[in-house]
Amino acid sequence: MGAEGIVSTERLTALFLELVRIDSHSRKELAVARRLERELAALGAELWFDDAGVKVGGSVGNLLARIPGTVDVEPLLLSAHMDTVVPGEGVKPIVEGDVIRSDGTTVLGGDDKSGLAIICEVLHVLAERRIAHGDVEVAFTICEEVGLLGAKHLDTTRLRARSGLVLDSDAPGYLFTRAPAANHLEFVVHGLEAHAGMAPEEGISAIQVAAEGIAAMRLGRIDTETTANIGTVHGGAATNIVPNTVHLQGEARSHDVAKLEAQCVHMRQCLEDAAARHTVTRDDGAFRASVESRIARSYEEMAVPDESPIVQLVFRAAASLGAPVTSAAMGGGCDANILNRRGFEVVNLGTGMQHIHTVHEWLRVSDMVRTAAVITEMVRLRGAGTA
Repeated sequence: MGAEGIVSTERLTALFLELVRIDSHSRKELAVARRLERELAALGAELWFDDAGVKVGGSVGNLLARIPGTVDVEPLLLSAHMDTVVPGEGVKPIVEGDVIRSDGTTVLGGDDKSGLAIICEVLHVLAERRIAHGDVEVAFTICEEVGLLGAKHLDTTRLRARSGLVLDSDAPGYLFTRAPAANHLEFVVHGLEAHAGMAPEEGISAIQVAAEGIAAMRLGRIDTETTANIGTVHGGAATNIVPNTVHLQGEARSHDVAKLEAQCVHMRQCLEDAAARHTVTRDDGAFRASVESRIARSYEEMAVPDESPIVQLVFRAAASLGAPVTSAAMGGGCDANILNRRGFEVVNLGTGMQHIHTVHEWLRVSDMVRTAAVITEMVRLRGAGTA
């Protein structure tokens, strides 16, 4: 019987539905972590929590586990994150045959509770089918959705695996081996306050300056490797005051770091050029708009070659099940970006989640089953000494 035939659709579905009903916004993952702790303990795993929660102001740290191997082969790391985005409290999943969707008032939480459920199902199959395997290590991380903070603070000292999978993307037929680097951008545009009705010419509207700067920016899809966005704009005090301050937050991403840096310079320059055009002279002096800029790297790019052992293992496992997987590049970042910079070689295998970060999120159970089958086959191949 192939690996897909030994995955329990019912057990996988039941755990997934239970997990999505447990609230776990970023920094509030304690309840779901405790549920996963019970699941892993029942499978005989060695368990521990690290101190990442303390470092990021959360309710719990990363949950780490090890299922001892039955044969002496290279260990494998399996990872998914426990937090969800807003609105993600009070999730009421709707089951429609093979499809599970949100009820339209919250996200579903398939990002990334599909990954959590799949990993647990793989461990169940290994145990009940007595499949020979090396150590399987698990990292269920916190705060992925707010800057990959769990992975950044992951205590790796007790982990033996140096290769594996992150389960945190959509199409199960794709293995994401390349992902962009990203920068976080914050700008503060300074104008000059004045009475908007009695003396508007004595003020400099920070909102107008910001608007001119943003209008001049190249945003959205810049090229096949690069994107940019201004995501939040906050400023002004009242309708009768010329606004003196506007705060902007944005991001830029690219698979090419040189392009990333050039895009950030461009965005900053657009705001500075706009500020330079706005001056005013009053009886108390001359004033000009100005811009403060803070640009920081959120995470580095990921680029794992197709020739790497972990990618080849996924290819072989998928092919043996008649469900080939294609390597691809993605536009988002995930824990894999961080782990690949922390001594691991990991790639991101799709779980089937669709329309994530929206109240229209859904997935197919059969996609989760397919991914669980591929991972089980990977473990089997490595345990049999054929990988």
